[in-house]
Amino acid sequence: MNAPVAAIDCGTNSVRLLVSDGGRITLERLMRITRLGEGVDASGRLSEASIERTLAVLREYRGVIDRYGVEKVRMTATSAARDAANREEFFDAAEAVLGVRPELLTGDEEGRLSFLGATADLDPARGPFLVCDIGGGSTEFVWGTTEAEASISTDMGCVRMTEAWLHSDPPDPLELSQALSIIGLHLDDVLREIPQAPTATTFVGLAGTVSTAASVELGLPEYDRNCIHHFELSREAIEDVFRTLATESIEERAENPGLEPQRADVIVGGMCVLVSIMRRFGFDSCLVSESDILDGLAMSLAQSD
Repeated sequence: MNAPVAAIDCGTNSVRLLVSDGGRITLERLMRITRLGEGVDASGRLSEASIERTLAVLREYRGVIDRYGVEKVRMTATSAARDAANREEFFDAAEAVLGVRPELLTGDEEGRLSFLGATADLDPARGPFLVCDIGGGSTEFVWGTTEAEASISTDMGCVRMTEAWLHSDPPDPLELSQALSIIGLHLDDVLREIPQAPTATTFVGLAGTVSTAASVELGLPEYDRNCIHHFELSREAIEDVFRTLATESIEERAENPGLEPQRADVIVGGMCVLVSIMRRFGFDSCLVSESDILDGLAMSLAQSD
């Protein structure tokens, strides 16, 4: 086995760790919801509380990294950090914990790493692929077969859509309509940048919203990567999960098998994005991938030797 490497993806909603040999062997994969981007849209800053929640998780991850004797670590920060005026303060604190400074990814870099991770174990004959990473603050779209050929990052995600538009519990029809309309405008941008997007042979969905939709559809009592990874989520199933979750209160939503209670308040915002993509692009199904930007980061570390 190659020397272990560690990749950390610090997103708007969650912070995730992958320790692997940089190839096929996963040693540890962890996810914690810290909501780093909470309120960033309104204030333009990362809050002290969200920074401390995130640093607490990074301290936990540092312990895991040390236990495996990892020497090469790469941590990236995405949408929330891109939007925050005080990100360097957070980066200073994160560097003090990890010993490496977080890298601020552009939306294009984020998308391309996600594509690398998501397609590494897919047969190119199933391409061309449209890989879509629905995050907390942004959603990336990447088109290609064996490599990323076109990409765009859009300012929509489960946290951003929820904070901007979905204020009632459950969301009222007007709020949902407004959110879907805004998402439609972002999809106009996607089609201008990647006009071939709807012709993808395989639509690949990444991140928490997509995984949660699959988990709810399957009724999983607890997270099971083996059940979710490469599960084909039909358009009908996505519509059904959307209708169910959008008409429930947060408290009711949290009772659904397969839905982490910490996601209950933002999952409808993410489902608005997913269902809009399926409707607009006419996809019949979404291939759920649990290999994503983390795997791409780990691969990039192994390839840098």
